[in-house]
Amino acid sequence: MAANALSKFSRVFGRKSAVVIGMIHVQALPGTPRNHLSMTEIVNMARTDATNYKNAGVDAILMENMHDIPYLNRHVGPEIVAAMSVVCSEVRRVVNNLPCGIQILAGANKEALAVAKAADLQFIRAEGFVFSHIADEGTMNSDAGELLRYRKQIGADKILVFTDIKKKHSSHFITSDVDILEVAQAAEFFLSDGVILTGKATGEATSLKEMQYAKESVNIPVLIGSGVDDNNIEQYLGANAMIIGSYFKEDGHWTNPVSFKKVHAFMAKIERMRK
Repeated sequence: MAANALSKFSRVFGRKSAVVIGMIHVQALPGTPRNHLSMTEIVNMARTDATNYKNAGVDAILMENMHDIPYLNRHVGPEIVAAMSVVCSEVRRVVNNLPCGIQILAGANKEALAVAKAADLQFIRAEGFVFSHIADEGTMNSDAGELLRYRKQIGADKILVFTDIKKKHSSHFITSDVDILEVAQAAEFFLSDGVILTGKATGEATSLKEMQYAKESVNIPVLIGSGVDDNNIEQYLGANAMIIGSYFKEDGHWTNPVSFKKVHAFMAKIERMRK
């Protein structure tokens, strides 16, 4: 199982460690409280971010509907699925063969898989895969069994499912007697393609100790989901991948456009470290 998970990872990303995944925070979509842009404007902004990421040399791109606050819990409407399918398809056209993934908030993992299948994406980021927790959207129960059966049903076995554990913006009081290593092992047992570790909130650094423990405890890829920047990059090189959003944005805030200059400098630095 371990060799298979790592080989699938390397087939998608072309390497086994220190993969850099740039985050596109898609503008508020139709039907959500903050939506004020047309689909054409939303698509164009996502395409611009994708172009900057591609030209700056990132290894992959992840798209997320983070502007759709307040988020729904687990299920979103067909308007979100349709809009994200369009955005993802257009981004794929811009970046060509660069691996792309999607997350649909909050915990709309089946919908994300459906979009990934329709838009020819290579991976999804899934919340609430194992163990229950209290997110700011409410109680979120695990969906591993349902999600992976759905992946089989729609013929999407090649789409990797990376799963957040002890995810940010959540209370884990219910599972306080289960440490993060046990959660990671449960995710591996339930056929996760990789576990994602994060800080407590968007942009907050991930615990280096937790990363090291996870790497020792599971034989599937370990991804860092928040807090990587130019100052701490070296300590996360042992991770299989780093998902970076806030740091790559203008002024370091997730709501702003991608800064080509920051991404380009970061990628130049990590390339030197990889060698």
